[in-house]
Amino acid sequence: MILVTHNQHKFLEYEEIFLRSKIELEWYNYEYPELQSDNLKEIVEFSLKHVSRILNRPFFLEDTGLFIDSLGGFPGPYSSYVQEKIGNMGILRLLEGISNRNARFISLIGYFDGKNFYYFDGTLEGSISYSIRGKNGFGYDPIFIPEKYDKTLAEMSIQEKNSISHRRRALDKLLGYIKNSMESIK
Repeated sequence: MILVTHNQHKFLEYEEIFLRSKIELEWYNYEYPELQSDNLKEIVEFSLKHVSRILNRPFFLEDTGLFIDSLGGFPGPYSSYVQEKIGNMGILRLLEGISNRNARFISLIGYFDGKNFYYFDGTLEGSISYSIRGKNGFGYDPIFIPEKYDKTLAEMSIQEKNSISHRRRALDKLLGYIKNSMESIK
């Protein structure tokens, strides 16, 4: 299975998840152009079309957004850009004095089977902490507390994070689809 991403942190998370499966993960380190859109599916579809012209074999890629309720879903699909520009401290400053800190990560995997495009989503509900906590993970992990937990994703081991993550949930759907497709061929 080929993962197309330029983000080493993302690849390492997927690599840890794949260790438990019987599927080998290959990293295609490629920085593809990303459409700027308010819609994750439009972004992923644009990227799938671009990469499928270059890599004419099965692969998957993924885009994730952090959606904060009290900020109207911001940063959403612009999460990478916002992380780069204002970081976690900037998000915490935007939420100063706001009690509704509900948020969710949404990952959307796009899969190209060599002919068609398929989409698989995963959501992790939670809230934004009041301070940066933890050293693990990347991006918004130090400020995101998953529902039913009292620690941020950055305070979890990679194994614990990957057992509940939005990426894991989307990937489980993709792997289930591939397994069912292979069984129907037999």
